[in-house]
Amino acid sequence: MSSQKHAALLYTASRVGIFVVCFAVVWVLAYFRVIPLAVGASNTVWMLLLAIVISAPLSFVLLRKQRDAMSQQIVAKVDRQKARLAANRSQEDGV
Repeated sequence: MSSQKHAALLYTASRVGIFVVCFAVVWVLAYFRVIPLAVGASNTVWMLLLAIVISAPLSFVLLRKQRDAMSQQIVAKVDRQKARLAANRSQEDGV
C-alpha cells in the first residue's frame, strides 16, 4: 500500500489510533483514581472529551508528515478535476 496513494486513509487511521490510545490512558488513570471521576453517568463523556483534548495537539505534532502528504494528494486531485473541467469547457465552447 503506497503511503502517497492512501495518504488520507493513513492520516485518518493514525488520528483514530492516537485518540484510542489517549482514551485508554485516560480510562486507566480514572480507573486507578489518579484523575478524579466525573459526577454520575457523565464519566464516559468527560473521559471522551479529555481524550479529545489530549489527542488533538498530539496529532498536530506527531502526524505532520502524514498531514502534508494528504494535503498534497488532495491538491493533486483538485488540480486534475480543474484540468478536466477546463477541457470539458473548451470542448463545449468549440462546438
